[in-house]
Amino acid sequence: MLYSKILIANRGEIACRIMRTARRMGISCVCIYSDADINSVHVMQADEAKYVGPSPSSLSYLNIDKICKVALETNSEAVHPGYGFLAENPDFPRALQKHNIDFIGPSAETIEITANKITAKEVAQKAGVNIVPGYIGKIDNTDHAVEIAKKIGFPVMIKAAAGGGGKGMRIVRSANEVEAAFVSATNEATKSFKDGSIFIEKYIEFPRHIEIQIIADKYGNTVCLGERECSIQRNHQKIIEETPSPFINESVRQAMYAQCVALARQVGYFNAGTVEFIVDQNHEFYFLEVNTRLQVEHPVTEFVTGIDMVEEMIRISYGEKLRFSQDGIKLKGSAIEARICAEDPSKKFFPSTGRIRYYDKPDENECLRIDDGVTTGSEISMFYDSMIAKIISHGQDRMEAICKMQKALSEYYISGITNNIEFLESIFCHPTFTTGKLNTRFISDFYPNGFHGDFVTEESIKMFIFASLYIYLENEYIYKTFIVTVNNNKYSIDVEYENDVLI
Repeated sequence: MLYSKILIANRGEIACRIMRTARRMGISCVCIYSDADINSVHVMQADEAKYVGPSPSSLSYLNIDKICKVALETNSEAVHPGYGFLAENPDFPRALQKHNIDFIGPSAETIEITANKITAKEVAQKAGVNIVPGYIGKIDNTDHAVEIAKKIGFPVMIKAAAGGGGKGMRIVRSANEVEAAFVSATNEATKSFKDGSIFIEKYIEFPRHIEIQIIADKYGNTVCLGERECSIQRNHQKIIEETPSPFINESVRQAMYAQCVALARQVGYFNAGTVEFIVDQNHEFYFLEVNTRLQVEHPVTEFVTGIDMVEEMIRISYGEKLRFSQDGIKLKGSAIEARICAEDPSKKFFPSTGRIRYYDKPDENECLRIDDGVTTGSEISMFYDSMIAKIISHGQDRMEAICKMQKALSEYYISGITNNIEFLESIFCHPTFTTGKLNTRFISDFYPNGFHGDFVTEESIKMFIFASLYIYLENEYIYKTFIVTVNNNKYSIDVEYENDVLI
């Protein structure tokens, strides 16, 4: 018998997604909400919903004492943290443990070691995992930063030891830039993660961002569930992910698997986790970090493996063994995820807030999935992440998955807030993307000034002309030859009717 009730310490689409699996498993769900989320979709869908504080996350979704109190009051047996907020804070599972409430994730000790990028690199090195050349340790001050950067050799990456999402990261290409980058990265890290620890490593030019999904039980069994390519990023944050990577071959995949398993065993890892790597043009891969939680992009892995990640997390937390082995994992087809965000791609992806006046999404099917937590009338708050939904498509191969994604995006419509749907459509039609020639500079290279709309191609002009004429002729019953001039190009269109019917 599994848990009868769990609390979901999160909001929005991930809270709704966790509920979907928990309900299928016969588990009742308690959700929490702040002032900003009082009328949110996840609150309406929950079996129980409890208020945890004002809109700022520090007073609500990050309030460990309040969330523990709610878990006790509702007799919740376990807590799923989702991603973000408290998902990688070791103090949270420790607090829950004091009340005999299970944390659906790794142990506090494992989170503490791996969620910090400095200690994670140290333990990865012990496990024999490839690491990026650099200084493994905390940088004391600007003088120390300049000294280390010169020893490593430019360009270098200054990075926050805690947190993620691109915060506290600066690329530095000369000694003159080090001091300013170090100060700004430290300040941003302190503000975002309450930890200003900084380290420096070699910056790999034109890398691909590849991650391996792992899942492990409490009995030493670890399985890798394929890789995900996450190279399409803006401001160091992912917006498109896919599996399998169009770049990784089987030998590289297996080598990455072996290092991930070694790392998991080194830290006694259990539950779901993701080991992230950067991969250069020669297929050399280097450890980046460990995400000790469910990833935003987990649905693409679910599509190609047929495994419900949330269900496995719950079962492992309860004490069950993995129900599959590495030999039983067969990756089927290709899956891609696109993140729909409330942001303005023409203004450096500045977040957009306000009320959604109209929300219409494509129909889901066996090859198309929508994970969202909004509807018409939902309020997009300034207090939380800008992502409002995810589209996930699946095909027999990468091109089929792309085509299904293109169609789904064309059928998605949101009004009332600025969003990135048209920008995503542009990426999925870009020849460099469709051919899989990716790296993490894709957006900065091809959209250096943001996205201001695509140029109209000759093909799209012809399609528009034919569609317009067809509609016109169906209404007017005219037979003739049309000469249409667009951009100094002439198009001749002969239209034939038979018994007053356009053929």
